[in-house]
Amino acid sequence: MRLMVTGGAGFIGSNFIRSFLARHPETQLINVDLLTYAGNRDNMEGFTSYPGYVFVQADINDRELLGKFFQQGLDAVINFAAESHVDRSITEPLLFAQTNIRGTLNLLTLAREYKVPKFIQVSTDEVYGTLGESGQFTEESPMAPNSPYAASKAGADLLARAFYITYGLPVVITRCSNNYGPYQFLEKLIPLVIINALKGEPVPLYGDGLQVRDWIHVADHCRAVEMVLERGKPGTVYNIGAENERTNLEVVRMILRILGKPESLIRFVTDRPGHDRRYALAAGKIRRELGWARQRARR
Repeated sequence: MRLMVTGGAGFIGSNFIRSFLARHPETQLINVDLLTYAGNRDNMEGFTSYPGYVFVQADINDRELLGKFFQQGLDAVINFAAESHVDRSITEPLLFAQTNIRGTLNLLTLAREYKVPKFIQVSTDEVYGTLGESGQFTEESPMAPNSPYAASKAGADLLARAFYITYGLPVVITRCSNNYGPYQFLEKLIPLVIINALKGEPVPLYGDGLQVRDWIHVADHCRAVEMVLERGKPGTVYNIGAENERTNLEVVRMILRILGKPESLIRFVTDRPGHDRRYALAAGKIRRELGWARQRARR
């Protein structure tokens, strides 16, 4: 297989490449990443020595450079590349539109031009908006994004869908809940809490901390994406969720307890604009159709 993975120096992309090449060492894998704030060369440790692995430092908007790899033939493209931090999207929305919408459009256009057999658009539960105290988002739930980040990902999803409907490009969209695990960017909740707590520094928590997220280990997410690569049906969406809902406050208290640190480190700060109250995904479709199941136990 000749596979292009974009965003492979980021948190989820690097975990995917590491696990995928460990199982498929014969793969010719092209990792495209611009190495911005969320991309890190250290994230690529452990898989750069595979004989078929190639790293390309490039913007996914660079049509001329990426076109050279598409011309050589690709069996699939998995698009992990994205500006993904909600706080940054509030202050820099244009950057998020440039990468997440225009960059995805560039990849889709190249995939169509060079007849790539499969294109996986890795998205997020945030495109659905927010939930009340009950219920779950399904693949049929309408998109109602509330942040510039979520809106940019929703725009990319709609373009992916349009390329399937209009051009017949074999696109599959995945939407996952909140990931945690190794190589996560340090601005995210869990690593930020760990680092601050270990230093004995205040742990900031937005609003009342009762926002609810469905937490999934990144290894479970990566296995799901690999199953979609192998057997996912073009033109469809697969939700990936762990049914592991916790409030942000609960997560912070759990980390402090594990580290033996006092809850007095918690500092409630002004909530960010448009902060979604609750996400929860129904993942029955990927379980039924592809046989995926969460393997990491809940604590």
